[in-house]
Amino acid sequence: MNLDPDPSTPEPVIRRDFLAKLAAAGAAVWSTGEPRAVQAAAPGAAHPPARADACILLWMAGGMAAPDTFDPKRHLPFAKGLEVSRMLSTFPAIDTAVDGLRICQGLENIARVMDRATLIRSAVQPDLGSILHSRHQYHWHTGYVPPQTVACPHIGSWMAKVLGPRNQVMPAFINIGQRLEGVGESEELKAFTTAGFFGSEFGPMNLPFPEEAAQSVRPPKGMDANRFANRDRLFRKLADQNPARDRMSDFQRQSLLRSMDNAYRLLSSKERDAFDISLEPAEVQAKYDTGRFGRGCLLARRLVEAGARFVEVTTEYVPFLHWDTHNNGHATLAGLHREIDLPIATLVRELEERGLLERTLVIVASEFSRDALIEGRPGSSAGDQATFKVDRIEEMKHYGLHRHFTGGTSVVLFGGGMKAGAVHGATAEERPLVAIKDPVTVTDLHATLMTAMGISPKTEFTVEGRPFYVTEDGKGKAVDSIFA
Repeated sequence: MNLDPDPSTPEPVIRRDFLAKLAAAGAAVWSTGEPRAVQAAAPGAAHPPARADACILLWMAGGMAAPDTFDPKRHLPFAKGLEVSRMLSTFPAIDTAVDGLRICQGLENIARVMDRATLIRSAVQPDLGSILHSRHQYHWHTGYVPPQTVACPHIGSWMAKVLGPRNQVMPAFINIGQRLEGVGESEELKAFTTAGFFGSEFGPMNLPFPEEAAQSVRPPKGMDANRFANRDRLFRKLADQNPARDRMSDFQRQSLLRSMDNAYRLLSSKERDAFDISLEPAEVQAKYDTGRFGRGCLLARRLVEAGARFVEVTTEYVPFLHWDTHNNGHATLAGLHREIDLPIATLVRELEERGLLERTLVIVASEFSRDALIEGRPGSSAGDQATFKVDRIEEMKHYGLHRHFTGGTSVVLFGGGMKAGAVHGATAEERPLVAIKDPVTVTDLHATLMTAMGISPKTEFTVEGRPFYVTEDGKGKAVDSIFA
């Protein structure tokens, strides 16, 4: 059955169909039994030596424009009458700590730590027709193009399941900065922010507001130990009486109870202090305090120090906000540069100072890039279309990169056994800015990340009698050349 949308179908119809199929897959997961690991005999199925023990994903939600961040092209400043076709980068390039490597103005602090990074400039995504953010975010986070007939686990859940916790008290997978209620496309976000068929115990602990994280791991004020234990028993009873209980398999019920055990253990432990960013010295907090994302980076560092396995920090996806730059692209990115620049650089430096960077894989990524003129890539259903009805721009709000672009995207990898001060791949210098050297697909990128973490790209589980792999069909191949 072909689950991809027909490009000729109106977008609202595509979205309704997409949501219906996601909902069906999500509902079906409750009835699935325990997924079984398969000890495959195929070459490469054995887990490789781990180069990293922990992973931090810094997610630029909404579509980070590579030409205005990590892959600068020809720059022309705003001027009335500027031809749209001539607009590539809207920020000039600056030097970095690596000779010959330049990134965009506004990322001066990140520029100073690029000698600790491998910069992939040739990541590519498939053309998914209408190029919905939700479909690409699902694809990036799970490795599978949605919708699928099963609920696919998030990359963090794979690491939690296969590798287990680094600290038995700490949640293995923590998601920081993304609200799952009250924002557009909430159901789509929930679809990939899950452990899928692995069960609740491997799902994320969601912390939308990092400054409130400490409250989420403290028993209510004034509650003594006996009352706290009694409340836990009552909560278990309520969970067991859930109307959905009868539709849940024994494995899913037990997984839910184990997740509650984990939560109770955390709330009773000293490790819960790791969630309190107010315990950091004021001068440290100031370096991260550029907004929720910056504070999330500080929280991520504390959580990894305390033994978290996988932490995602997002600038938060909300349609038409943040990196979803359909209007005021240049001004919006200038603000985003300020929000991410110092926190990311500080995170890298502090992990290094604590001796953690070598064994922590830090990823800066987004669902796709952007262009001013072309939607998708050459040959896409949208084709090569002008963003504006005129060939020249007259207002500053139109100066920027507005259209989704999947043909060439940047990913930055710090630590975790990657080469330091390296660049992999390249994109064209003139439009279309597609990858022209060593392209890296989502499948192969996932294989690379999993290999760094000591997980074979061919890792397989059986789910309801069918094989399911950590990379699509087990075909992912790690980009070995970027490992140190």
